[in-house]
Amino acid sequence: MGTVSTPTVHNLPFRAADFATLAEALDYSAKGDTGANFYTGRGELYATLPYAELREQCRVLARKLLGMGLQKGDRVALVAETTPDFLRFFFACQYAGLVPVALPASVNLGGHTVYVTQLHGLLKCSEATVAMAPSGYASFLEEAGEGLGLKLIGDPSVFDALAEVDIELPTVEPDDIAYIQYTSGSTRFPRGVVIKQKAVISNLAGIIRHGVKIGPGDRCFSWLPFYHDMGLVGLVLVPVAAQISVDYLDTREFAMRPRQWLNLMTKTRATISFSPPFGYELCTRRLRPGEAGKYDLSNWRVAGVGAEMIRSETLTRFADALAPAGFDEKAFLACYGMAECSLAISFSPLFEGHSTDCVDGDHHSDHQEALPIANLENPGRARCFVECGKPLPGYEVEIRKDDGRVLSDRHSGTIFVRGDSVMSGYFNAPEETAASLSEDGWLDTGDVGYQVDGSLIITGRKKDLIIINGRNIWPQDLEYLAEHQPEVRMGDALAFSVPSPRDEEICVLVVQCRESDSNIRANLVDRLNRLVHLELGIDVFVELVPLHTLPRTSSGKLSRSKARQNFIESHDLNALAEEMVDVLELKQG
Repeated sequence: MGTVSTPTVHNLPFRAADFATLAEALDYSAKGDTGANFYTGRGELYATLPYAELREQCRVLARKLLGMGLQKGDRVALVAETTPDFLRFFFACQYAGLVPVALPASVNLGGHTVYVTQLHGLLKCSEATVAMAPSGYASFLEEAGEGLGLKLIGDPSVFDALAEVDIELPTVEPDDIAYIQYTSGSTRFPRGVVIKQKAVISNLAGIIRHGVKIGPGDRCFSWLPFYHDMGLVGLVLVPVAAQISVDYLDTREFAMRPRQWLNLMTKTRATISFSPPFGYELCTRRLRPGEAGKYDLSNWRVAGVGAEMIRSETLTRFADALAPAGFDEKAFLACYGMAECSLAISFSPLFEGHSTDCVDGDHHSDHQEALPIANLENPGRARCFVECGKPLPGYEVEIRKDDGRVLSDRHSGTIFVRGDSVMSGYFNAPEETAASLSEDGWLDTGDVGYQVDGSLIITGRKKDLIIINGRNIWPQDLEYLAEHQPEVRMGDALAFSVPSPRDEEICVLVVQCRESDSNIRANLVDRLNRLVHLELGIDVFVELVPLHTLPRTSSGKLSRSKARQNFIESHDLNALAEEMVDVLELKQG
């Protein structure tokens, strides 16, 4: 059992990802004294992996993989549990000219059958040649790979037992594929994002030099899953490309013990850590009164937040709760990105905290124009968005209407981006690629937002938009109302629309409710109906469900599309439409 983690020491000149390939980045980092460290859920260090050792092990493993007869470009599927083995296999692929494909390590999200079916689909879609899983997942992977003709499926020991062949490692070029990143599947079945070496290197350089401005004294900490773009690119590849140390806690361990994040930030004195908003919310919720003082977060200079819609109050609550620990709210760094762009697209300014743009919500819904509340004499319902900053150098951003017309500042539309970090396409999916990526390199992000003086503001996903009586209603608005009721917590509500036999959409709000008292539950439903009608001017069907009912993606995000599908499959929409008509007639007297 290790007791001292790999230090952050620089005995070589710092380079900000000015490399041609990921293998070249590791070659350079291996000359220093930095590396990766792995902690248990109880905060104990159980493995250290200096980059020098990682490089040596990877090159040996690369020759073993090539000795199997694998060819340059073959896919290697890796169940991405937070262990040193994932780093070994991922970078071995970089040296061997193979293409790693990170698969989710999340059996508990859907049970045995669902997980095996998911793995089978990903193995088939990626046309993997071999597949590796840690010992705890190997049986699932073997079951998932049945009938697919893979050359080898097993845990790391199976691959380590292979003979090392005396073979020259291939030359990897900037135009070669670095990896395939499967999207989380929050809107559809996951798609394989093809990222070339030059694309990810460009993004790493932008993050290190401009977004986070990493230097030799920095150190990262992460509990994010390795199969998620923020976890893989932001917290695995960035540290290697910047020659800094990184400390890891398994995602499941964080979910069970979120305060361990704070404990390990204190212990390692890490300066950089990122999380989706729910991570900050979970920490705040689990913090006991008076407990914050035992932590020391004064070194935490960049508290990145992204991967989903950001709510200002989530960040404010975290900052207020952890102020006694020395956390500086100016550390918050709101960002916007997606797997299709390697990772990062924009960052808010460093060391300024988060800023919001508050607009007339009614006008925004009706006219897709974001009018600042402060400038209006008679503003409607306020809606506040966290600003995600200006795009990284090299990106072009346009906000477009459905007809393709480019919009000016404060007009909402679909966000399109173009730059060196954009994907080459979706693996073996030419039609989906053509639908998202134009021949001249413009990517349809599928996100909706607007710009203010070059700063991006994200308002939601286009596919999540609810249209009722011609009005644009964002599901987050309904979810916000639900989550601010005393019986409901953050992340316990999902809103979407379902088709009605009357050729119109019915708005649905599904809420996880802890209360068992029938009177309290009925009061909550009635209150939400009245609030939604008052605030948004629409009728809604509210359904209360047990805890842990709302579906999530492999990366832990709530999935509106899956919730909608589950609702449609389990309800009689004709009867629902009649019920909504009865309710409406009752309201009208």
